[in-house]
Amino acid sequence: MRVGLKSWMQPHLDRVERALSAGIAAESPADLGQAMRYAVLDGGKRLRPLLVLATAEAVGDVANSPAALNAACAIELIHAYSLVHDDMPCMDNDVLRRGKPTVHVQFGEAQALLAGDALLTLAFEMLTPPDGSVPAAVQAACVALLARASGYQGMAGGQAIDLASVGQRLSEDQLRQMHRLKTGAVLLCSVQMGAACVPGVPAEAHAALTRFGQALGLAFQVVDDVLDVTADSVTLGKTAGKDQAADKPTYVALMGLDAAKAYADALAAQAMQALAETGLPEARLAALRGLTAMVVERDN
Repeated sequence: MRVGLKSWMQPHLDRVERALSAGIAAESPADLGQAMRYAVLDGGKRLRPLLVLATAEAVGDVANSPAALNAACAIELIHAYSLVHDDMPCMDNDVLRRGKPTVHVQFGEAQALLAGDALLTLAFEMLTPPDGSVPAAVQAACVALLARASGYQGMAGGQAIDLASVGQRLSEDQLRQMHRLKTGAVLLCSVQMGAACVPGVPAEAHAALTRFGQALGLAFQVVDDVLDVTADSVTLGKTAGKDQAADKPTYVALMGLDAAKAYADALAAQAMQALAETGLPEARLAALRGLTAMVVERDN
């Protein structure tokens, strides 16, 4: 990882981790909080909250506002809930996540289902603090963005397509649409919420940031497909080769390994170009550019 990006990331990661830990109480009915904390804390790249904070900074916020931090935590809670549910036997039936047993293995299927439900609703609670620290218009904008990105027109819809496509050969357009919903919608939402935390962002910047988020979201999934074939389970922190074993449609299966790698690089280039078209000061875009490079260069 580049030194400049690492020095930018660490204080933001620390803030997000503290806020997530404070937001999920260990004391809860029937120890539900323990399963929630297990699903969220001490693991993961935190790419989505970092995108929220980096975008807020890019459009003019110092990313220290309650709105940006709340949105960063909310998007990570949505991501965590989706992983808890996706790993369950009725979905992908996985036993390893972030280098440790999945939530349903550790706590049982019923508790895992409830933990995912509770994380989903907690995300919207964090977007709507009752203390007046976040303007009502910003709260409403972020709630609408996150609801669309995580619902049937976004992540949940993409997962439905994924489950229905096992054993089928999708066209490139069909595969792209599935991943834009399943993975890309929430990554795009991270960018859009970061911008929504700062009123008055010019329309051309909003449009370019949307193009950036779309390209980055798809690049992330293409790299995921590549790593499922090229990395081992220890490095990934999850079961390697599971997509191929389950006969799921992937970019590697569709294009071949080398072509999939080249496509990820092309998408990253598109994302970088979109940043150049925002009209925002280049110095403010450094973190977003660094996160883009991290997405395509990562090994897990």
